[in-house]
Amino acid sequence: MSIPATRRALTILGPGEVAVQERPLSPTLRPDYMLVKTAAIALNPADWKLLTRRPNKGTILGLDYAGTVVAISANPTHDFAVGDRVAGMVYGNYVFNAEDGASADYVYAKTGIACRVPPAMTWEEAATLGVGVTTVGQGLYQSFGLPWPGKAEMGEVLGGRRSVLVYGASTATGTLAVQMAKLSGLEVIATCSPHNFDMVRSLGADAVFDYKSPSCGADINAFTSNSLLYAFDCISEGTSLAICAAALSTSSPGGNGITPKYGVLLPVPEDKFPRDDVKPVLTLGYSAFGEKYRFRGADFEEKGDYVWIERWWTHVQELLERGLIKAHPPDVREGGLEGVVAGLKDLEDGKVSGVKLVYML
Repeated sequence: MSIPATRRALTILGPGEVAVQERPLSPTLRPDYMLVKTAAIALNPADWKLLTRRPNKGTILGLDYAGTVVAISANPTHDFAVGDRVAGMVYGNYVFNAEDGASADYVYAKTGIACRVPPAMTWEEAATLGVGVTTVGQGLYQSFGLPWPGKAEMGEVLGGRRSVLVYGASTATGTLAVQMAKLSGLEVIATCSPHNFDMVRSLGADAVFDYKSPSCGADINAFTSNSLLYAFDCISEGTSLAICAAALSTSSPGGNGITPKYGVLLPVPEDKFPRDDVKPVLTLGYSAFGEKYRFRGADFEEKGDYVWIERWWTHVQELLERGLIKAHPPDVREGGLEGVVAGLKDLEDGKVSGVKLVYML
């Protein structure tokens, strides 16, 4: 397959400023990387936040992609082949390699944070998977240690009543979390806006609560008979902290010694969380790449998460092939790379709910 010498990419110029530029396209791939001809990209809240708050000039914006493999590095650890339809997550706004990022017509993608796209899944749907699959894996399974979804032994592992709260269940990460948790044999409690109740229920939520209700946290606690041990907060700011704190159990159900666990996607200082007995645990997708990364001005060396996430993405591919997981609803926008700017503004203004913005390339 012919590979061009250049590609078009949405390049970060400064705070809140991007432009489509022609950039050289190197045929040399890092170990365990593949080159993907992009069919679709999707936007995440992290995109506008990074662009406006912590932009790295000269890097490429974007995290989620779907497309066709056109080249693979020598001796890859995964069995992707040229011509495969794939989707996954890449590291946009990456200060240590400016050529990474999803908003380009060709993308350098790490093979362990990707999966083949099932024949029945569209490009638009596939593009919504990357960040959500990675984040749910790290949050519910690597951090909480829950039994993996779709495993035959899940009932034996859990036993008794086990509930998980997915706060922000209508987000792109939340809808995947609801489905995964249900496949793990958990009772799934969800919060979202009332206009998204039906969608969240259709994905497997056993009970759905309006997060705007003043009694939301107390209502969830009562519904679970003060037994809720897991809260996965896909919003992690504003009222979500207080609601999750009120919803989580204040005792150890059944005397099993399990401490309630609260997972967050944004840093939450311990002194800002209303309970001293529960410590917020941060899920940070950037650690999944197994490479050096920068977060809020501090640099971190890789810590072995890539080995775990490789296994997770392989498992998710099996779930997708079996039709057990549905993609988050895509909202396909016009304009390709040039149209992304308007979508970023809509995300920043809070105009996107229950869908993920997708752009075809």
